[in-house]
Amino acid sequence: MQRRSILKGALLAGAVALAPWLGAGVVTPQAQAAELTKINFVQEWPVADGFWIPWILGKEKGFYREEGIDLNIIAPPTVADTMKFLGTGRADLAFTTVMDIIFAKEQGAPVTAIGRYGQGNNWGIVSRQGEKFTVAELKGKTIGIYNDAWTKAQLALMLKSANMTLNDIKMVAAADDTVPLLLQKRVDAITGITNAEGTGVVTTGKQKPEFLPAVEHGVPNTPIFMLAGNERWLKNNPEVAKAFMRATEKSIAYAIAHPEEGTTAFTKAYSKAYDPAFIKQQWADTITLLGQPGPDQLKLSDAAWSDLLNAVKQEGIVKETLPAQQYYTNDFLPQGK
Repeated sequence: MQRRSILKGALLAGAVALAPWLGAGVVTPQAQAAELTKINFVQEWPVADGFWIPWILGKEKGFYREEGIDLNIIAPPTVADTMKFLGTGRADLAFTTVMDIIFAKEQGAPVTAIGRYGQGNNWGIVSRQGEKFTVAELKGKTIGIYNDAWTKAQLALMLKSANMTLNDIKMVAAADDTVPLLLQKRVDAITGITNAEGTGVVTTGKQKPEFLPAVEHGVPNTPIFMLAGNERWLKNNPEVAKAFMRATEKSIAYAIAHPEEGTTAFTKAYSKAYDPAFIKQQWADTITLLGQPGPDQLKLSDAAWSDLLNAVKQEGIVKETLPAQQYYTNDFLPQGK
C-alpha cells in the first residue's frame, strides 16, 4: 500500500518491562517482565505512518501490558516482506492489506484475517483541486501509480466500468509517493487513498484534492487494511490472540477519543522521522474511516469478502479463490462471532 516518502522511520525499539500484577507484595521488574508474552507484530510499510497510532498509543498507555502482552512493532524491510514475515512465522500478527492476504493465500501461505481496520474502501483517483475527472475522461490521461498488486487490481476494475483497460491510460510508476508527481503537474491524476495521498495533497499542496471513489465505479467496498495472524500461531495461542484483539480494540477507541495524545505518542516514537502536519492530518482523516467503537468496529463480513473475491477472480487477478470463510475469522474478537 502507498505511503509518504517524507516518513523515514526506523523500527520501534524496546520491550515493555512491566507486566500487570494484581497480587500483594513487591515484585521486581524482572519478575514482571517474565509474565509478558511477546508478540511480533509486523506492519504493512517499511516506514512509520499515522495508521500505526492506535497500537503505538496503546503500548504507551499500557493496554497491551494489561493483557499480558509485550508488543514488538516491526517495520518490514520492504513492502513485499510483510506477508513473508507472517507466513513463515517470523511475525505472529500483521497489519496488512486485504489484497496481500488474498495473494498470500493463493500461494498457500498460512495467514488469516482476524479484524478489519476501517469500514470500507477509500481508494480511488486523486486529482488537483478543480480538475475532477470521470472514469471515461481518464482515457489517454497520464496516471501516477504504485507498482503493486493492489493498485493495478483496483484500477483495472475501475476502468472496466467505462469499458476500458489499463492499456487505455498512461501509467507512471512512483517508488514511494505519487503526490509530488501530481503537485508538479507531471501527471494528470494519481491513484491513492483519502487518508494518505489525499492527506498529502492537503498538507503539502495546500489544496483540496478532487477524488473519484473506486467503490462508485465497479470496485467492491471491502476494507483495505486488515489485522492478520499466522494460522499456526493462532491455533497454538488462541487466548493470546484474543488478548491482543481486546487491547487493540481498546487502543483504537482511545486513540479516536484522544487524537492529540495519539499524535504525541507518535512523536515520541518517531521524533526524527515524520512531518507533524501530515501525521496530525492523516490521523484526523483516518478517524473518519474507522467507524464507531463497539462490537462491530473490527468485525469482518462474509459479504464484503465474497464481493471482492468474486471480482478479482472474474478479472483474472487470481486464478482461483477459496470460500470467503477461509480468508478470515471473527473468533478472536472480544465479542467473538
